[in-house]
Amino acid sequence: MESKKTNRIIKNGLVYAILIFLALMMLVPFAWMISASLKFNKDVFVIPFQWIPTEPRWKNYVDIWTKIPLSKFTLNTVKLTLIVTCLQLFTSSFAAYAFAKLQFKGRNILFLAYIATIAVPWQVYMVPQFMFMRKLGLADTHLAIIILQAFSAFGVFLMRQFYEGISDSLCEAARIDGMTEYGIYLKIMLPLSKPAISTLIIFTFVNTWNDFLGPLIYLTTESKKTLQIGLKMFISQYSAEYGLIMAASVLSLIPVLVVFLSLQKYFVAGITAGSVKG
Repeated sequence: MESKKTNRIIKNGLVYAILIFLALMMLVPFAWMISASLKFNKDVFVIPFQWIPTEPRWKNYVDIWTKIPLSKFTLNTVKLTLIVTCLQLFTSSFAAYAFAKLQFKGRNILFLAYIATIAVPWQVYMVPQFMFMRKLGLADTHLAIIILQAFSAFGVFLMRQFYEGISDSLCEAARIDGMTEYGIYLKIMLPLSKPAISTLIIFTFVNTWNDFLGPLIYLTTESKKTLQIGLKMFISQYSAEYGLIMAASVLSLIPVLVVFLSLQKYFVAGITAGSVKG
């Protein structure tokens, strides 16, 4: 018994050691980025690499706001990200409730057809999508991006899987008490689905905040561009100023980290929703 216990401890120790090593390896690029953001350009690629600068150049985080209209790009990104996230939460949770708790003809076929669109790469239909938006007069507008990203097949799938784990007896009891379907959705389903909602917020927020190709295609006016395009513009204009480039990259990561750390306690429960039943 003691030998089995010892072997189990050794195996667990090896597993944890490997996981810690892999985690540290994944954090190295982020640590390098933060370190480089506090250096002069001449010191960024000095060998041996100095992880903690002796004289941190905090001025990089001030200069980046004057080199390009970073505040405008940030406001545009915040606007698009918040609107798209709220719309996806509403449309995904609302559609998922219908697919999970309502009975209507062709429900399963319609759900499978909608979910099947996940397998179609966006690059396949982005050209006709752009032509359609241009004919509607929405080219070079934020509204085009908002409309196209307001719906998410993945979000519907995620929310439906979670709703399937909620007992139908709750809905039946509410219907007997005279509650409408809208009331059941608002007062029962949404309060019980915090893990799934938190997970969807993280995925939607990160994807929208980091989206580069969509704004690049639809937005041409500089005042309407987003943070990711702004960073690309900055790299093109100041390709040798690595300290400033890394400082801008660090600033662009902060909102994503804040959202993830705020909702991470619900993340695991939400991402595994519907994987185990019974």
